[in-house]
Amino acid sequence: MRRAALALVAATVLSANERAFAQEPLAPIPRVAVDVHGIIPVFPNDNAQLAASRGLTSVGELPGAGIGGRVGVHLYLFKWKAITVGVGGEVFSARSTSAPPDATIGLMAVNERLTSADGQVSFNFGSAHGWSYLSGGMGRSQWSLVPAGQSATSADIETLPTVNYGGGAHWSIKRHLGFSLDLRLYEIQPGTATIVGPGSPRTRLLVFGAGIFLK
Repeated sequence: MRRAALALVAATVLSANERAFAQEPLAPIPRVAVDVHGIIPVFPNDNAQLAASRGLTSVGELPGAGIGGRVGVHLYLFKWKAITVGVGGEVFSARSTSAPPDATIGLMAVNERLTSADGQVSFNFGSAHGWSYLSGGMGRSQWSLVPAGQSATSADIETLPTVNYGGGAHWSIKRHLGFSLDLRLYEIQPGTATIVGPGSPRTRLLVFGAGIFLK
């Protein structure tokens, strides 16, 4: 799935770039853009160490894919040849809930939430009509996995170093409005062991995002 997602990012970048350069005249990429996305994070639901880190007895209790929202602000600083260099940052929050069937004995419903904030550097290709980008950055995440009816542990409030990388594209609809999408991998570093269980493992999380941008 991750290889397919990265291949889709590359195809999107190339496609958007070709369309942008096919238009004349080409206005420069705007100085500022704000992305507002709905996101789908593909939370792992088959990792035994992750389940053990929260005292869960089965990977069947892990929720899996969820939903959430993300806001990003990007500043485009200068252009070098065909590349416009930008910096920015984003915050997102996503959640998922497992609800094991009543007939499943011994499995608990689990509430999962991931909140993350980071800074990014981007390399952008195109014009104000439409541009594609590749970007990466660093930040911190808080990953909570709490069985229904139980209290959060120290593992649920620990902030974990996180690296992200991916890409996407922007398509202008009106002068100050457009559509954007983003596919990104988040590398979340291991958590600290607690009395409940081992620390959460290093995790690679795939997040799909799509929505609007303001410029």
